[in-house]
Amino acid sequence: MKTVNLLKEANALQCLYVYNKVGILNEHVLSLVQVENRTLDFHIHETSDELFYVIEGHFILETKDNQFPVQAGEFIIVPKGVKHRPVVNSLTKFLMIELAGTLNKENSGDLYEE
Repeated sequence: MKTVNLLKEANALQCLYVYNKVGILNEHVLSLVQVENRTLDFHIHETSDELFYVIEGHFILETKDNQFPVQAGEFIIVPKGVKHRPVVNSLTKFLMIELAGTLNKENSGDLYEE
């Protein structure tokens, strides 16, 4: 066991779009990532929900029918089967929680590494 300071870990990130795994909870991966000026393609996770927690910055989570602004200190859960995409204009630092294997190169902008 160890404690993890999310803000400290997020501020230590050196690169954009690189997912830094900071923990495993049951079969879920907790990853930190910082993103700027990026809109991913719409995609669906068929078998797992996905959580975005904004540590710093803000973004819009788009679905085919809605836009959900998410600010620092807030999180949003995307239910499995919902077509979505994050739209990030300015530097934003996230904690993401999802079932192991949910993220891959196809739905993360081609930079996710196992």
